[in-house]
Amino acid sequence: MKKLVLLFAAATMAVSVSAQTVTESKTFDNFYVGINGGVATKATGHKWIKGLDPNAGLRIGRYFTPVFGLAIEGNAYFSNKPWKSTGTFVRFLNTSLLGTVNLSNWFGGYPGEPRSFEVVALYGLGWGHVFTSKHEEYLRANHITSKAGIDFTFNFGSKKQWQFYIEPSITWAFNADTKNKAAALAQGSFKAGENNDQPAYNLHNAMVQLNGGIVYKFGNSNGTHNFTIAQLRDQAEIDALNATINDLRNSLAAKDAQLAEKDRKIKELQDALDECLKRPVVVKNETATNLQPTVLFRQGKSVIDPAQYAPIELIASYMKNHPEANVEVKGYASPEGNPEFNQKLSEDRANVVRNALIKKYKIAADRVSAKGCGVTDKLFEQIEFNRVATFNDTTKD
Repeated sequence: MKKLVLLFAAATMAVSVSAQTVTESKTFDNFYVGINGGVATKATGHKWIKGLDPNAGLRIGRYFTPVFGLAIEGNAYFSNKPWKSTGTFVRFLNTSLLGTVNLSNWFGGYPGEPRSFEVVALYGLGWGHVFTSKHEEYLRANHITSKAGIDFTFNFGSKKQWQFYIEPSITWAFNADTKNKAAALAQGSFKAGENNDQPAYNLHNAMVQLNGGIVYKFGNSNGTHNFTIAQLRDQAEIDALNATINDLRNSLAAKDAQLAEKDRKIKELQDALDECLKRPVVVKNETATNLQPTVLFRQGKSVIDPAQYAPIELIASYMKNHPEANVEVKGYASPEGNPEFNQKLSEDRANVVRNALIKKYKIAADRVSAKGCGVTDKLFEQIEFNRVATFNDTTKD
């Protein structure tokens, strides 16, 4: 029992160490299945070569880390040597729950995939059954067993998915000294706790075994048939990445603030423009050169908004009341944009106002001229707006 406690303590240590170096396993990862076969014989009391007992078995297991795993193994034995035959094809069956410890990975570390050659220790408890009680040697047909062994494994295949192993082992049968018990019962001298009736690792109630086996490891969620190394990062690298992320966040926040400020200014300008377009221009008297009535245009446009016909109507009224008056319409554009485009836009604005005077208000064409003045930054500087057309009285004295 002390050996068992020490083995599980070592396995627990192995789990805590190796779990930090490999990627997480899902529930059905790292399972394997295998078959094995070989010979066994009683550990003491006869010549091994003359009492070999052939066997075959099946092993199903799972690796929880590159170091520690569990397996269930069942082996059938086809002879009772050196005991008398029981008269059945399968004479004995032993089923064990085994803990496995990969010594190569424990002491050498896991390199990312299985080594070509590894050494694995195994130990566990089981249940043994003899298929007859024909002779006094087999009065006890069922008993607890314990197995310990070493696997010398060879991993192969394109993805190390196959494994071949050679396994020397020893299996003890607890409470199995049935011949002595039968004699004691016949003599009336059997007492519980005596005659080797209590569980004990007794070499005289053990068999040694040499088996060979082959194992197939099923595919995992990580795309391989084995564990993969986790990509660990040191704290300095993590801190540097966090600092970069914070810098990007701060930069983004600053950009958002700048965009918000630009949106606010654009809204102010748009509100001012809408207010100007809704408000007609009023002059103090009928003198075209006095306050110079102004027609406002939207950005990039040369179309007269309905509210902007008021200053044009004032000029038309002035010209009708003063038949001798002539007017020059000057068009302007704002500074942004292509100079050639702005010059053309200023000419279009002057011409559209001239055409309105001629066609809508019936002013003689020879009394109205138009001139594109290109860009100006002198007008309406308080709202950064200079998309206008103005009027000048060109009447000769």
